[in-house]
Amino acid sequence: MAAEAHTGIDALGQFKLEPALGAIGHSVNFTQANLMMVVASGLVLALLFLGMRPRAMVPGRLQSAAEMCYETVMGMCTEQIGHEGKKFFPLVFCLFFFILFGNLLGVFPYFFTFTSHIAVTLAMSLFVFLLVTFVAIKEHGMHFFSYFLPKGVPGALAPLMILIEIISYLSRIVSLSVRLFANMMAGHVMLEVFGSFIVMLGGLGLLGYFPAGLSLGVNTMLIGFELLVATLQAYVFAILTCIYLHDAVHLH
Repeated sequence: MAAEAHTGIDALGQFKLEPALGAIGHSVNFTQANLMMVVASGLVLALLFLGMRPRAMVPGRLQSAAEMCYETVMGMCTEQIGHEGKKFFPLVFCLFFFILFGNLLGVFPYFFTFTSHIAVTLAMSLFVFLLVTFVAIKEHGMHFFSYFLPKGVPGALAPLMILIEIISYLSRIVSLSVRLFANMMAGHVMLEVFGSFIVMLGGLGLLGYFPAGLSLGVNTMLIGFELLVATLQAYVFAILTCIYLHDAVHLH
C-alpha cells in the first residue's frame, strides 16, 4: 500500500462502484456495473435482432455473425450434454454472450467490467449450481444422491469418499466464480499498472522515453491478450456449465 501511494498508482480504484445516470443512480443505487449489464444485454439482443432480421438466403456479415453464434453454442450444448442439450441451449447461449460482452466491454475506455466483481460471478455460479442440482433431482429423484458414492468403493472408505465427493461438488461454485473474477481483475490491474508506467516514465524527459515506449508496447500486447482471455473465460464458463448439465442428465 505504501508503494502504491508513493508511485501514485491506484490499480484497484477502477473497480470501485459509483452511481450511474446521476440522480437516478443515487436514488436506486444503480451503479456503472448495472449499467454495463444492461448495455451487454442490449448488444446481444441487437446482434440477434439485426442479424436475423434480413433472413437472406445468402447472409450478409451481420447475419453470418448471428448464425455463427447460434451454431457455435448449439454445437457446444449437443456435443457436451447430448441430444438433451437442445433444451438447455437458451440458458447456455445467454450465459456465454452475457459474460463475453461483459468481459469485452471493460477493455474499452470509459466502460466497466462487471465480471471483475466476485458478487456478479458468484451470483451466476450459484444460479448454475442450483439449476444443475434441480435438473439432477428432477431427472433421477433420490437416485441423484448415489452420485456421491461411486460404485465399487469399499464400505470402510464410504464415509471418506462421500465427504470428498460432496466437497468436490460444492467446489463447482468456487471454480466457476473465482476463475472468471480473478482472470478479469488481474488483467485490468496489469493494464492499469503498465498504463501508469507510461505516464510516469514519459514525464522524466528524454531518459524516460525509451522505457515508456517499452511499457506502451507491453500494454498494447496486454490489450490483445486481455481480449483473448475475455473470450476464453466466457467459453470456459459456458463449457463447464454444459459439463455439469451433462452430469446432471446422465448422472455418471
